[in-house]
Amino acid sequence: MGQGTEYGLVDLEEVDTPGDEWEEIDVSDTEADRIARKRDREFEQFEKRIKDADQFKVEQSVFDDATFAALYKLVQDGYVEAFGGPLSTGKEANVYHALGDDREVAVKVYRINASNFRQMRDYLEGDPRFEGLGGKKKDVVLAWTKKELANLDRARKAGVRVPEPIAAERNVLVMEYIGNEEGRARRLGEVHIENPETAYEVMREYMRRLYSAGIVHGDLSEYNVVFDEGQLVIIDVGQAVTVHHPNSRDFLERDCENVANFFSRQGLDADPDELLEFVTSPEPDPSRG
Repeated sequence: MGQGTEYGLVDLEEVDTPGDEWEEIDVSDTEADRIARKRDREFEQFEKRIKDADQFKVEQSVFDDATFAALYKLVQDGYVEAFGGPLSTGKEANVYHALGDDREVAVKVYRINASNFRQMRDYLEGDPRFEGLGGKKKDVVLAWTKKELANLDRARKAGVRVPEPIAAERNVLVMEYIGNEEGRARRLGEVHIENPETAYEVMREYMRRLYSAGIVHGDLSEYNVVFDEGQLVIIDVGQAVTVHHPNSRDFLERDCENVANFFSRQGLDADPDELLEFVTSPEPDPSRG
């Protein structure tokens, strides 16, 4: 796909093609939980500084002690050196701009009392990585955080441009910051696309690479793709499921409909059924049989 080079399509020869094996994801207590229970003087001082910071004041009611401990542990480990302002706020998570060891990073903090808790369970149930997961909100949110870390890693190995995953601690995820000194990268629906044909080709190829790697995004649209320095970058992959998830086909069909409809509005002849066929071909469809 020579056309894709305009949008920075990753060369498949430079990446691994993963199989369908999945690592077990542990949702037991982390070091952050132990720090929160211990509550030594250094942690208490750190927690007070964060609570007094303007960008976190609004979150005091939803950040529990273990969330502050997770931030503390990530600072101790050198993944975060200084916190900036919020990049985005949502019902399930807030994302903050921060300074890492040698670069800018994004820090995503999932809310333990997420308002869409039941929807999160729908994406987790049926995923072989989370068999036996309990019904506690904390366990679900911690699993979701580690799931996004694993999905980002899997997508990158498949040659899909996503934020680089850096570290996760409890309900906090540190990843590559996508943006510049002017702010976060704009979502696809927020920018004028000069060459929609090429952008659509890149999106089609990325969806096929994800599918070949055994995962379906599950919430793909112009709101979960950003445009950064000539590249399309897929974001928010926490809900992505394996092709063995009982609803993976429905999720994939919805993704294809969303993407095709968006590019149809850009003047292209984009058909959801044709996109679905492209994404699931030429390799055998792993969600069938």
